[in-house]
Amino acid sequence: MAKTKTAFFCQNCGTQYAKWIGQCTSCKQWNTIVEEIVQKEEKKTWKTSSSTLQKASKPLRVNEINSDKEIRFNTQDIEFNRVLGGGLVPGSLTLLGGEPGIGKSTLLLQIALKLPYKTLYVSGEESQKQIKMRAERIHPSSENCFILTETKTQNIFQQIVALEPDLVVIDSIQTLHSDYIESAAGSISQIRECTAELIKFAKESNTPVILVGHITKDGTIAGPKILEHMVDTVLQFEGDQNYVYRILRSLKNRFGSTAELGIYEMQGSGLREVNNPSEVLISKNDENLSGAAVAATVEGIRPLLIEIQALVSTAVYGTPQRSATGFNAKRLNMLLAVLEKRAGFKLAAKDVFLNITGGISVDDPAIDLAVIASILSSNFDTPIPKGVCFAAEVGLSGEIRTVQRTDQRILEAEKLGFTSIYVSKNNKITLKDTKIKVRLVSKIEDVVSTLFK
Repeated sequence: MAKTKTAFFCQNCGTQYAKWIGQCTSCKQWNTIVEEIVQKEEKKTWKTSSSTLQKASKPLRVNEINSDKEIRFNTQDIEFNRVLGGGLVPGSLTLLGGEPGIGKSTLLLQIALKLPYKTLYVSGEESQKQIKMRAERIHPSSENCFILTETKTQNIFQQIVALEPDLVVIDSIQTLHSDYIESAAGSISQIRECTAELIKFAKESNTPVILVGHITKDGTIAGPKILEHMVDTVLQFEGDQNYVYRILRSLKNRFGSTAELGIYEMQGSGLREVNNPSEVLISKNDENLSGAAVAATVEGIRPLLIEIQALVSTAVYGTPQRSATGFNAKRLNMLLAVLEKRAGFKLAAKDVFLNITGGISVDDPAIDLAVIASILSSNFDTPIPKGVCFAAEVGLSGEIRTVQRTDQRILEAEKLGFTSIYVSKNNKITLKDTKIKVRLVSKIEDVVSTLFK
């Protein structure tokens, strides 16, 4: 009879304790310590045959290690490949998180259906008929995708051994449970144990595994924080359910950059890849309206043009409101203070509302100048001339500061038909023979004098 013992785990961060305490010493949260039963017994490998037994590794000199580039699986999805850094690495574990109903299962099922490789899609949340109904809308004629509805890891590995798939998708990790742990599915110890078993399988069989992870109300992936440390890649699927656009970001990537961005459009037939997001993030209004400005930003290696809308009105209740959607509210207050102090615009008694269209959030400081231009345009009720965009950071003294990759931003603006772009005069621009007019400015006053004459 295996010896059974209990342990105490923090449900917020996963820290283990020998006894119950009121406050977790790691994350400082109260009443998050829960007792769980942990069964100690000899564990079998994911595959019972002796072919998985590996010899102990030995140390190698740095110059002896093979540094050939990793061979990657092409997922047949340009946006997904870009965020991963070129495709799935064999033997890697990828964790995809996102809000309920945002489209995580749809995205992975769509990839599994279109792949030319043998794929096993394991679902612990939906029946095979439910998945079939969704598959008929996305890609009904797939012969390489196999659907399994199972939550017990030992049964899943039996099917993996029989099928020998090239890719395994688990939806979701919170629904799995292992016989080696006697706590409920979704608990700290179950998530950690099931992930460890999947990592062992992925590394020994050189098969990539994609996990779907639930998130908490704070937006973090549910379960122990160690889950994000164990996997190779952590992806975040974002978007507002009131908008049709979804954004795929990389929070951690051992095989590529974490600054990449993928954009999808939710349709009835699945998620459509948006290869040129600048065209969908800029409105097609023929009327020239005040309070709108276009900024040239960069996400990873991808330049984007986004539209920023501002509304400035007299405060009704005495205390002015400051509201920003998709932009840092504290940075908005800082830019308003710069306009008040350095440029002499009296905005202290006015409400200011700011919105980045398309439902996306941008942290690039290069959109500062576009934010200021949209605020002043709304304040003067004077539209910004068509064909004008901005790419510069604004300092606390009112100076226009340089930003990185200015050449890429200029080329993207030129490609979309813009006629002029405002950048800092301290930028080193190497482009020649461009049709777009590059306006070099050093202070906010220079921008105001040319835009609002």
